[in-house]
Amino acid sequence: MRSSFAAGALLALLLGGGVSVPALATPTFPQAVKAAEPPPQDQDFLQAAVDSPARAPQNKARDRWRHPAQSLTFWGIRPGDVVLELDPGGGYWTEVLAGFAKSTDGRYIGALPDPKDPSDDAEQKRDRDRFMSRFGDQALWGKVETTTFGPASGPLAPPGSVDFILTGRNIHNFIWRGDLDKVLADAFAALRPGGVLAVEEHRADPRPMVADARDGYVSEAFVIAAARKAGFQYGGDSEINANPRDSKDHPFGVWTLPPTRASAPPGQPPNPSFDHSKYDAIGESDCMTLRFVKPG
Repeated sequence: MRSSFAAGALLALLLGGGVSVPALATPTFPQAVKAAEPPPQDQDFLQAAVDSPARAPQNKARDRWRHPAQSLTFWGIRPGDVVLELDPGGGYWTEVLAGFAKSTDGRYIGALPDPKDPSDDAEQKRDRDRFMSRFGDQALWGKVETTTFGPASGPLAPPGSVDFILTGRNIHNFIWRGDLDKVLADAFAALRPGGVLAVEEHRADPRPMVADARDGYVSEAFVIAAARKAGFQYGGDSEINANPRDSKDHPFGVWTLPPTRASAPPGQPPNPSFDHSKYDAIGESDCMTLRFVKPG
């Protein structure tokens, strides 16, 4: 389940507007046949997606911490890829991935929390509604397709039909929900042989990971072991999103830092006297950037 700290951040990350919210679409899965490869101008297409004026200004301001073009280049996204994003949340990565897919004749699928999950709550419903509203304009984003996932959901997609799967700062949520193994197994099944699982996550190292990563920080060894258990080969790591200023000992976990800037425990109102200056100076969290590959 998403942390309550994240709710305020998600509201801030989404653009407003009077767009009507469509009902959650019935999943339309990608076909196993890969789209025709466009001209080999990967970096030009990727940078254009990052620079797109359609992106929310508050998301662009976060690029200094999340390095979208460099991260996606490291992970190995390609023009024409069928791309699936696990729990896109506020849409930071969706803006780039959907724009890239649209311009390169690829496909984008957002895997949203399963509304049939008995643990589904009002916050997750709002997340789904905001996502559908935000990315419903095909002229702007192309066809943003959806599927669902959760502890009791079916396959993410037909076996071997996806080229690239991204999970951005979600591993701790999957740990809390108790379905990390299922999420990774479902991702493995959906990917074609040679397909990529891209992981961005708040990093606990060098200190130990606390129980269930309740402060939001996960150890690299834990993620690597979980991915290998699902059948993935470790494809390497990058320090693109490292932040050595992050001491990882904040009073409200990783959510003390921007962009959430928590000032009180979950369920309590913000503390107006809390001094954010120390945490704002740190910036966003130190993150691991890992690449995994499905053998074959």
